[in-house]
Amino acid sequence: QVQLVESGGGSVQPGGSLRLSCAASGSAFSSYTMLWYRQAPGKEREWVATITTTGGGTNYADSVKGRFTISRDNGKNTVYLQMNSLKPEDTAVYICNARHLDRLRLYWGQGTQVTVSS
Repeated sequence: QVQLVESGGGSVQPGGSLRLSCAASGSAFSSYTMLWYRQAPGKEREWVATITTTGGGTNYADSVKGRFTISRDNGKNTVYLQMNSLKPEDTAVYICNARHLDRLRLYWGQGTQVTVSS
């Protein structure tokens, strides 16, 4: 079983940057594809980025492509989301997700708030 704890959220002005972290407890972190989602008030949860088990492949939503970078450190059991050139529309709770290679096990963090405003 995996427990996920996000951190690094906060308030930032438009154009600013934040680096989110998602620390995973439990075994076999390297067997999990890691994803970031976000959810703004009154809106559906939106997929943001994915990174493969080894970190060798990434994918991004069009809305964040070129601004956000997902990475992972399997030795630290942590996945990161570097967010640059932040916009007010990026304001949301950012949620970490782990998907096992067996495609049967899914785990979610509690989320961390990101607020982008003047």
